[in-house]
Amino acid sequence: MRKKLIKSVNGMLFLVYCLFMMAISATCVAIYNLTGWVMDTWGLLSIDEIIFHLTVPIEGTNSDVIMDGINACLPLVVLIVLFMIAFAVGMRKHKLKLAISLLLITCICAGSGAKAAYQMYSDLEVGEYLRSQKEDNSFIETNYVDPRNVQITFPEEKRNLIYIFLESVESTFASTDVGGAFEYNCIPELTEIAMENVNISNTDKLGGAVPASGSGWTMGAIFAQTSGLPIKNSVGTDDINKTLGEQMVFSSRVCNLEDILEQQGYNQLFMIGSNATFGGRKAYFNSHGECDIWDYYSAVENGRIPEDYYRWWGYEDEKLFTYAREKLLEFSASDEPFNLTLLTVDTHFEDGYVCELCQDEFGDNQYANVMACSSRQLVEFIKWIQNQEFYENTTIILSGDHLTMDKDFCEGLDDYQRTTYNAFINLPETLNTSYEQTHRRKFSTMDMFPTTLAALGVEIEGDRLALGTNLFSQEDTLSEQYGYEELDNQILQKSTFYDMLINDIEYENSNE
Repeated sequence: MRKKLIKSVNGMLFLVYCLFMMAISATCVAIYNLTGWVMDTWGLLSIDEIIFHLTVPIEGTNSDVIMDGINACLPLVVLIVLFMIAFAVGMRKHKLKLAISLLLITCICAGSGAKAAYQMYSDLEVGEYLRSQKEDNSFIETNYVDPRNVQITFPEEKRNLIYIFLESVESTFASTDVGGAFEYNCIPELTEIAMENVNISNTDKLGGAVPASGSGWTMGAIFAQTSGLPIKNSVGTDDINKTLGEQMVFSSRVCNLEDILEQQGYNQLFMIGSNATFGGRKAYFNSHGECDIWDYYSAVENGRIPEDYYRWWGYEDEKLFTYAREKLLEFSASDEPFNLTLLTVDTHFEDGYVCELCQDEFGDNQYANVMACSSRQLVEFIKWIQNQEFYENTTIILSGDHLTMDKDFCEGLDDYQRTTYNAFINLPETLNTSYEQTHRRKFSTMDMFPTTLAALGVEIEGDRLALGTNLFSQEDTLSEQYGYEELDNQILQKSTFYDMLINDIEYENSNE
C-alpha cells in the first residue's frame, strides 16, 4: 500500500513537472512570436507609448489588431504544445529521458523567448530610458512658457477654426519631384492643397514637422499639437499616470488650445469615427475647454448608424465628413465662433481601411490606395467648406498626427527625413507666409499649438507657448535651437516639473 501511494505521488509530481515544462515552453514561444510581431508591425514604437497604453483603457481598439497579434502567436504555441504532448506520450515509459528531453526543449524555447525579449529591450532602448529617469532634469521647466502668464490677444472679429488631424499622413507619401520620398504620389490632392496654400516645411519643397519624443502616436500627437507638450512617463514617482489610469481627468493643470478658445466664447467639438475612450482622448477633451465629443457611440445614439454597424475602428471617414458638414452648418447658424476638430481613421496602419470609395490605382498596394482615397475625400470636404458663407472667416488646418507605423510601407527610406503633413488654408493677411518664413524650418508638432492660434490672427506675447513656437514669427523653435536629437534626449529625461504638471499635483518651483 505504501509503495503504491509513493508511486502514485511520484506519478503526480512527474505529471506536474511535464505540464510545467509545457507551460514554460508555450509562454516563451508566445513571447518570441509576440515581440517579433510587435516590432515588425509597429516600426516606430517607443517605450513611452507602451507605458502610456498600459495606463489607459484599450476599449475601442480595432479588433483586427488584436486578432493579428493572436494569430501571430497561437499557431506555433499550439504546435509546440501538441508536439510536447505527443512526445511525452511516446516516451512515457522512459521517464528520465523524457524529463531531460522536456527540459532541453524548454531551455531552447526559453532561450528564444529571452533573445526576442532582449532584442525588444535593445530596440526600444529601455536601458537608456531607465538611466534617464535617475536624475531630475530642468529642461522642460526652463523652456516651458505657461499660456496663463502670456498676453494672448484675439482679433476683434474672431476667426473660426477647422482643425483636421490626418491619421498617419506624411509629406513623405508625395512623389520625389515635389519633396516626397516615393516614385509615385499617393496624396496628389493633398499635395496640391499644400502647394496652393501654406505648407510649413523642413525643406525647400513639400515637407513638415519631425514629431518629438512623446508625440509619435495618436494621443501623444493630439496632446502635442493642442498643448505644446509631449506625453512622457516617469519611473519610481508616486501618482505618476494616476489620473490617466483612472480616466477621470487628463492634465487639467495644463492650459491648452481648447482652454484658450473656450475663454474667448468658442463653441467646440471633437469628432472621430472611433470610440473616444480609447487612448484617453475622451478624458483629455472632457478636461479642457468645454469641448463636446462626437464619436462612434454618438452616431449610434443619434440613430445615424445601426447599433450593430462597425467598420474598422467604428465608422469610416466618409461618414465622418458627412456628420462634420452637418455640425458645421449648426455652428455657423450661431453668432459665436467655433472650433471643430476632426480625426480621420481610414489611413490607420496596418494597410488602412478600404471603403466603398477606394479605387485600385496602385494595384495591390492597399495602403497607397487608401491614402489616395483619403486625399480625394479631404479635398472634396474642403471644397464644400469653401463654398459655405462661413468660410470667409474660417481658418482650416490639416495636420498629420504622427508618422505612420505601417513599417512595410516605408521600408528603404532610412536616408529620407520623414515628416508629418501640414497645410494652412485661408490665413489672415497679416501673417508672414513668405517662402523664407515657412520653408527650411526645423520644428516639431508641439509648435502647432501657438502656430494654430497665430493662424487665427491671434497675437502671442513672445510667440511661444508651452514648448512650442509660433512658426509665423521670427522666434527659433526648440528644434532649431537644440536640434532634433538633443531635443528628444532632453524630453526623455526625468522632469519632476512635468510630472506635477501632467498629473494635476501641486508643484513648488525649485528656482523660486
